[in-house]
Amino acid sequence: EVQLVESGGGLVQPGGSLRLSCAASGFTFSSYAMNWVRQAPGKGLEWVSRISSEGGSTTYAESVKGRFTISRDNAKNSLYLQMNSLKPEDTAVYYCTSSTDPPFWGQGTQVTVAS
Repeated sequence: EVQLVESGGGLVQPGGSLRLSCAASGFTFSSYAMNWVRQAPGKGLEWVSRISSEGGSTTYAESVKGRFTISRDNAKNSLYLQMNSLKPEDTAVYYCTSSTDPPFWGQGTQVTVAS
């Protein structure tokens, strides 16, 4: 059974940091690029970042470039998102997704940026 389990979300003040994790199982994690996608309240899905299967290539949405860092540890079947300088507009449910066909999705983790 494929599972993607996100963790690390929470409430943080503007300017703060959080590190999200995604634990993968049930598929060959190291063979696939992975993504972080978010959904803000009342809005559609927004792609945030992508990392290649071996971790050597990363891309970011303009809205998070320079503040967020995606990484992975294939030995641990884990994906990460380091989020710094958080803004209220980063408030969303964050999902990790695989580049498999069809893609697998986690259940999401809530990030709330507020004072």
